Amino acid sequence: QVRLVESGGGLVQPGGSLRLSCVASGSGFSLLAVHWYRQPPGNQREWVATITSAGTTKRYADVVEGRFTVSRDNAENTAYLQMDALQPDDTAVYYCQAGQSWGQGTQVTVSL
Repeated sequence: QVRLVESGGGLVQPGGSLRLSCVASGSGFSLLAVHWYRQPPGNQREWVATITSAGTTKRYADVVEGRFTVSRDNAENTAYLQMDALQPDDTAVYYCQAGQSWGQGTQVTVSL
């Protein structure tokens, strides 16, 4: 079982960028796919992106395709979500998930 901690959220203007990190502790991270989710205010949690264990396959929700990029560094037990061209609708708490573990979430707010 891994433990996940996200960081990198914050306040950004529309059109800006942020990079979220998901750092894993414990063993087995490199064997697990990593999924990113987000929960906008007042809405249900939604899937954003997935990267397979070796990083060879990446998938994105339609609403972020072309703007977000998921990556990982298994040597550092870390996954990343690069978010570009951010829009107010991207405002949410962002979570990473791997195996049975979830991080605590990091707030992303896109506003003037």
